[in-house]
Amino acid sequence: MHVPDGFINAPVSVAAGVAAAGAVAVCLRGARRELTESGPFTGAERAAPLAGLVAAFIFAVQMLNFPVAAGTSGHLLGGALAAILVGPHTGVLCLTVVLLTQSLLFADGGLTALGVNITIMGVVTVLVAYGIFRALLAVLPRGRRTVSATTLIAAFVSVPASAAAFTLLYAIGGTTDVPIGKVLAAMVGVHLLIGIGEGVITMLTVGAVLAVRPDLVYGARGLAAPLRLRVDGRLVDTAAATTVTARTPDTAPAPTLTPAPARSPRTVWWAGLATALVLAGGVSFYASASPDGLEKVAADQGFDAKAAEHAAADSPLADYGVGDIANARLSGGLAGVIGVGATIVVGSGVCYAVVRRRRKTAARLPDAV
Repeated sequence: MHVPDGFINAPVSVAAGVAAAGAVAVCLRGARRELTESGPFTGAERAAPLAGLVAAFIFAVQMLNFPVAAGTSGHLLGGALAAILVGPHTGVLCLTVVLLTQSLLFADGGLTALGVNITIMGVVTVLVAYGIFRALLAVLPRGRRTVSATTLIAAFVSVPASAAAFTLLYAIGGTTDVPIGKVLAAMVGVHLLIGIGEGVITMLTVGAVLAVRPDLVYGARGLAAPLRLRVDGRLVDTAAATTVTARTPDTAPAPTLTPAPARSPRTVWWAGLATALVLAGGVSFYASASPDGLEKVAADQGFDAKAAEHAAADSPLADYGVGDIANARLSGGLAGVIGVGATIVVGSGVCYAVVRRRRKTAARLPDAV
């Protein structure tokens, strides 16, 4: 659903850019709390790479257009996935990094429409998905199955919500006089189908992380009771890590409990990175070549001719290919790998700066008092 230049007029594009900038500023503040609050990875050396990995994974999966009805394709938007894995504020930052990378390096999504894309693909999807996710968790039984089910529903609804948000902007600032009712029906209709794929992909990804490291899923924190072991007749949380003092038959001292160090997310990080590289560098070659939902609707409704050439159309990575490489498989795969690398570096860097800034602010508080 990457909106190109030319679909939305300049005043509305500027207004959307201002709104997107304001949302990102708010999310920078909120992300400081999400990345440093109690959890398994409160330090910048852990929080930032994991958030960067989420951005890189979303970039990779967005390259995998899957077919839907009537010669149309769709791809993951990723708002629900990012919000549930790393938190809504950090999720908006991840989507912003992805969209910036796609627009600046790969000429995917217009430069003047960047604010529009961040608003409808980043802010709207995250707000809608995480709002539904938390609302359902509040009324449904606690448990891993509930998290999976609510993830599916939240991700599914976020896609037509994003399509409706585009239609609203087009109704205000569209550059072609077309029946908005028809555009809305077409956009929501095709994106309901795309939303099914979004829901399934998001549910499977969150479920995979829940299966191996549920503590790394932001949206699932506090939902599951800690595993408890019986030590000398007492129930102790495994998170407290039992270090039991050696005993002899004559003496039976009470167990000494020492806090366990937080488990490193390094294994999950490397596995996630490898998966992103395989998807972007290899599997993306087999993605559907059919137009995506917005392209199909624009062609059917007659406003596709308003799309302007991207300012970075001559970029060596434009259209997800390396310009000097003739082999399409190698060109696309290398471009995908470069995109994953760029996204994870920028995403990790932004989140690292957010965490470091919070630390410096906290360190100055005693002096201010």
